[in-house]
Amino acid sequence: MSKAGLIEQERYTCAIGAMQTVVAIPKAVPILHSGPGCGEMIAGFFERSTGYAGGYTSPCTNFSEKEVVFGGINRLRDIINNSYKVLDTDLQVVLTGCTAGIVGDDVDSLVFEFADEGKPIVSVETAGFKATNYEAHSLVVNAIIDQYVSRFESDNKPKSEKNTVNLFASIPYQDPFWKGNLAEYKRLLAGIGLKANVLFGPESGGVKEWQTIPRAAFNILVSPWYGKEIADYLKTKYGQEYTWFHHIPIGANQTEAFLTQVLEFAIQEGAEVDERKAREFIKHESRVYYEEIDNLATFLLEFRYGLPNHVHILHDAGYVVALSKFLLHEVGIIPKEQFITDATPEKYQEAICDDLKSTSDKRQIPLYFEPDAGNAQEILRKIQHKGRGLIIGSGWDKELAKEKGYDFLSAAIPSPYRLILTSNYAGFTGGLRVIEDIYHIVLSTYA
Repeated sequence: MSKAGLIEQERYTCAIGAMQTVVAIPKAVPILHSGPGCGEMIAGFFERSTGYAGGYTSPCTNFSEKEVVFGGINRLRDIINNSYKVLDTDLQVVLTGCTAGIVGDDVDSLVFEFADEGKPIVSVETAGFKATNYEAHSLVVNAIIDQYVSRFESDNKPKSEKNTVNLFASIPYQDPFWKGNLAEYKRLLAGIGLKANVLFGPESGGVKEWQTIPRAAFNILVSPWYGKEIADYLKTKYGQEYTWFHHIPIGANQTEAFLTQVLEFAIQEGAEVDERKAREFIKHESRVYYEEIDNLATFLLEFRYGLPNHVHILHDAGYVVALSKFLLHEVGIIPKEQFITDATPEKYQEAICDDLKSTSDKRQIPLYFEPDAGNAQEILRKIQHKGRGLIIGSGWDKELAKEKGYDFLSAAIPSPYRLILTSNYAGFTGGLRVIEDIYHIVLSTYA
């Protein structure tokens, strides 16, 4: 990041971007105590992401000069009351913007008034200058657990279901493949005998599922750093241990490692799973995967001189490490300089570097933690390697790929060049989808 604190081509948003965490919960609505531009900015950044009542339709106090001078609590009270009249929602989450944070409106006290009346409502301080949306995702989830889930603890005894787990993985909408990834995680975990609360998207049970969070025997965290605060909080609150897989499992090698790690942890935590059947499931999924890889072998042999031989990835830490491992070991594309653009906190960077280093004992993969993606592009612009190159990044990187004569795969936000609905990159099927996407781009250049 530059000394002036300005960055170019931002790949994430400020804290109020965590409204997408709320939008991803079925029939939950974010209520913005902010200026009107906040919601518009988030809606523009996360394209096609309105959900039930998100994006441009989110209730908002439209904080103005009047509220700056006199405070905006009364206006917020009116907005909340009117939201109940207009929207049929299961949960409301009030998010504060920068202006409300500076003025110091006592939003918590107002929200507690509604909560005392039995309303399913939560407040979270998300002033943009305090955090990124990666960090604010954890703030929102923990606030919902603390202020809403805790109301139902008497009916949901902690750790009462031995085979139920809470999964914390893709951040909704920040990960463009979040819906597909969560669905695939749920399918894979069911295959080894576990019932997964995925909490977000169409595969979740909405707020009813959130209420059962305490019942889970343990938690699963799939992330290099974001979401760790959630797993830590649940460990403290309900005594739920968690197993931590540090990057997205893509393809056979990493998915087998992920499922094996979870299975062994589940047995350790007392889950009643059939280990033999679980391992057979893993073998079956792997066998199906490699059958497709075998079918691909002839194509790869015939086109070996016309395919990318190296790749640069500009993405968050989870995808940079995951795709580097997958492309090197299962596709044969060599990771060169990689760029993590998610503003990773410094305390997690060494562990992420070690995870990437473990990819190969024969070559070192240069890694840059660079939230200023404009600067990352300048570094990449000066790098030259022999052979056909590939850039995996966001829509910002398309012109750079064209400039360098590289192939380009859009796999990060913002991306106006690709429509992603329920595709997944996680798991065995996710690995096959990555291969499809890369070689679809490559073959289209021969048309």
